[in-house]
Amino acid sequence: MNHDIINARVTFRNSPIHVLEKFTFKDLDNAYSHFKKHSGLSECVILQTCNRVELFGTAKDYDLEKIKKTWASLAGLEEAAFKENLELSENEEVYHHLLKLTSGLDSMVLGEEQILGQIKNSITAARQAKFSGEHLNTLFDKAIQIGTRVRNSTGISRGGISVGSMAVKLAEENVDNLKTKRILLIGTGESATLVAKSLKKRAYEFFISSRTLERSKAFAETLGGKPIRFEEVLSGFDKYDVLFVATSAPYFLVTYDRIKQAMDTKQNGIMILDLSNPRTVDEKVATLPGIKLMNLDQIAEMVDKNMRSRIGKVSAVENIISEELLVVEASMKRLDAEPIVKDVFKNIDLLRIKELQKALQMLGETDKKRVKIIEELTKAVVESIVSAPMNNLRKASEQGNPELLDAASKLFDYNKKD
Repeated sequence: MNHDIINARVTFRNSPIHVLEKFTFKDLDNAYSHFKKHSGLSECVILQTCNRVELFGTAKDYDLEKIKKTWASLAGLEEAAFKENLELSENEEVYHHLLKLTSGLDSMVLGEEQILGQIKNSITAARQAKFSGEHLNTLFDKAIQIGTRVRNSTGISRGGISVGSMAVKLAEENVDNLKTKRILLIGTGESATLVAKSLKKRAYEFFISSRTLERSKAFAETLGGKPIRFEEVLSGFDKYDVLFVATSAPYFLVTYDRIKQAMDTKQNGIMILDLSNPRTVDEKVATLPGIKLMNLDQIAEMVDKNMRSRIGKVSAVENIISEELLVVEASMKRLDAEPIVKDVFKNIDLLRIKELQKALQMLGETDKKRVKIIEELTKAVVESIVSAPMNNLRKASEQGNPELLDAASKLFDYNKKD
């Protein structure tokens, strides 16, 4: 392969939102310019959502250290920050990863539809700014086409719901006029992210709190919500009507005594939805008048009923991806032959034009109709001679036969250029 296709990514799979936020690019145009100038990549596409920051690139010999150094300088990070957060894929692994993305298998919520639109927007922006080229344009076009077909044929995007959106749905069903209530979300991890996305999508205002105010602020910048100090929350539960608790604390944050104290001064009730594992809401609070408590097990059971139909379709999606992966690999390998093919056609056509002009001068032919007939004849002859070997060269490239490509380069005196 003349070009390596690489993907360097920081995603929700191994980086919580407050960490992932540090790797984002505030100015995408500036990021593209820096990667093209300093990272050694000849093409690049940046995919950035609240759950992932991904760089797709091409290079003849890529240098990961240059890429990390460029990324770190843009995000204001030390290069050591990538150690536990960065995932790297090459070539076929990249194709497989992108197909899983477009098909909905690598999203926080299985089959989630938003990512497909975000991928389309990313390649469109890179293409318009001329940061992507033949390799990434081909790859993304294929992946989007396949992902769309997978979703339509399997129904993987239909009928599913996340723990976060189910929790919000339950709050809507149990609290009258939810838009007029004060909503608090505690936590900034995966479950909290799903709750925040659902609240934001439904245009609910909410407060967000975490162990540190900085973490809450970083979360709010990406997912919405008004940051509030953790200490204020623990002593002020009476200020809220709905609590979404999604933390990883190994003890009860929402205790019986704190809620009892809140209810002593509160006229209306509180709905508490505990999405934490282990639970961080003391179950005894459910015995207090005016308290409605639902825990993760109860919420997850409802999600399971919605998700079963999607989960049953995963194997069908994976089968299609496995089949299409071979097609994508062939298409990408074929690109290695294209520079030679274009160069050969260009050079032969220049020779054709030169010899045609000499022949027309020798014949003294000036009649436009006859000149056109002779020109079309020369084109047809050249096409019939050159097409077969060039198509064979493309097939050899698809089948991963670099020896034939090298032989063709020497035979046609093609000088490879990046």
